[in-house]
Amino acid sequence: MSSFQIVALMVVAYLILIAAVSVIARKAGVTSEGFVRGGRVFPAAVIGLFMASEVVGTTASIGTAQGAYTYGISAAWNLGALGIGFIVFAVLFAKRFKQLDEVTISGALERGYGPGVRRAASVTMIVSLLLVATAAYVSGGAMISALLKIDADWAVVIVGVLSSVYVVIGGMRSVIYTNLINVFVKVLGIVVVAVSAYVAAGGYGDIHASLPPKMLDWDGVGWNQIGAWLIAGGGAMFATQYVVQAMTAVNNEATARNAGFYTSLVLIPYGILAAFIGVCAAVVHPDIASIQALPSMVVRLSPVLQGIAVTGLVASVFGLISALTIGASTLLLKDFYQPYVNPSGDERKAVRFARLSTLGCGLVPVAAALFASDVLGMTFLAKALRASLAVFVVLMFRRPSYGSRQGALAAICLSLPAVVGWYAAGDPFGIDNAYIAILTPLLVMTIAQLSGRGTKASAPIAPPSPAFGAVVGQPPDRTGRARERRD
Repeated sequence: MSSFQIVALMVVAYLILIAAVSVIARKAGVTSEGFVRGGRVFPAAVIGLFMASEVVGTTASIGTAQGAYTYGISAAWNLGALGIGFIVFAVLFAKRFKQLDEVTISGALERGYGPGVRRAASVTMIVSLLLVATAAYVSGGAMISALLKIDADWAVVIVGVLSSVYVVIGGMRSVIYTNLINVFVKVLGIVVVAVSAYVAAGGYGDIHASLPPKMLDWDGVGWNQIGAWLIAGGGAMFATQYVVQAMTAVNNEATARNAGFYTSLVLIPYGILAAFIGVCAAVVHPDIASIQALPSMVVRLSPVLQGIAVTGLVASVFGLISALTIGASTLLLKDFYQPYVNPSGDERKAVRFARLSTLGCGLVPVAAALFASDVLGMTFLAKALRASLAVFVVLMFRRPSYGSRQGALAAICLSLPAVVGWYAAGDPFGIDNAYIAILTPLLVMTIAQLSGRGTKASAPIAPPSPAFGAVVGQPPDRTGRARERRD
C-alpha cells in the first residue's frame, strides 16, 4: 500500500469509529434535555478530557505551531493561557456553575441580571461560537487538503457535513464520548510529531545554534501579546457555552472542580508540544510559509506515524466543531425557540428543533469558511467576545451589587460592536481587542455604579437539592429537613 492509502485508511477507520459511537449514543437524544445534557452524569476525568478536546482544535494545533515558527517557544502561551484559565475556573467558578445547574451561559447570567441580558448574552455567544467554527473549517480544510491531496473547498464541505451529522445523531452524549476518542488521538498525534521534529532538527544543540536566542525565550512574543492571550483565552473559559454545558453533566461540585484541573493537565503540555514543533520546523524548513510549520513536519513521518498524526489533526477539527454546534444549538433552543415558538413545551417539536438547529449551526459556518482567510484573527476575536461576558460572570458571583441590570444590558450591547469594530480597525495604537472586550463592560458598569441608577443585580442562588423522598419545592420543616412525601 502507498503512504497515501495507509493514511486515508486510518482516517476512514477513525470516522467509522466515531460514527458508530454516535449511533450507540443516540438513545440519549430522544428528549430535548437528553440531547443537550447527555442524559446522565459523568466522572471528572471524562468531562475534563472532553473539555480539553473541545478546546484543542486545528487553530490551536496548527496556529500555535505557526506562531512558534515566527516568534519561538513563547507561542505556547496561546494554549497555556487556556490551561491557566481552566485552573482559575476550577478554583473560583466550577462549584458555583454546578450549583446553578444552568445548561447555558445566558441562563446563568439571567439569574443575576434578568431576561434582557440573557438574550443579549446568547446572541454574543452564538456569534462567538460560529466565528470559531468558521476558523476551524478554514484551518481544518487547508490542513486536510494538503495532507490528503483533495480540493480545499471540498475538504471544508466534507468536514462540515460529517461533523454536523454525527452530533445530530447522538446529541451531547455522542459529543462527550467521541471527544474522549478525539483527545487521545490528538495527544498521541502531537507527541509523535514532536518527537520526530526534535530528531529532524538535530536535537537541542542544533536548535539552540540555528535560531536566535529570542526564539527560545518564554517571553519572546512580548508580554502585551501574552497578556492578551491570558485575557481573551483564559478569561473566555469563565463564560464559554460548552464549558458551562459540561458542568451540568457531572453529579456534584467537587467533580466539577476536578474536571477543570484535568482539562488544564492536557492543555498546557499540548501547547508546549505544538510550539516546540513550530520551533523545530524553523530549523528544518526555514523558508516555508509559517502556516505550514506543523504539516511540514507531518509529511516527514513514516506512513503509519503519518496516519496517526493526520488522524489526530482530523480529530482536532471534529472535536471542536461538535462542541461548537451543540453549544450554539442549545442556546437557540433554550433562549429563543422554547420561550417564543414552543412555550407549551411540546417535546417532539423541541427535539426536532434541537436536531435541525445543530445541523444548521454546523453548516452555516461552512459557507462562511469558503470566503474567510484570517483564521487566527477570527479565533482571537471570538475569544475576546466571550471574555467580555466573563466580566459579568466574575461580577455576578463576586460582586453582584456592582453596576445594575440596565448597565449590564447596555454593556453587552455595546461590547459586541466595540470589540468587532476595534478588530476591524486593525487594533489601533497596538491595543489588542481583548483589552477592549474587558474594558468596555467594566467602564459601562462603573458608570452605572457611580450614577446609582437602575436595578441592582441579584446574587444567583441555586435551588436546593431535595432530600430523598421529599417533594420538590416543598419547604423544610422546623428541623431544617425537607418534609417527606405522605400518601
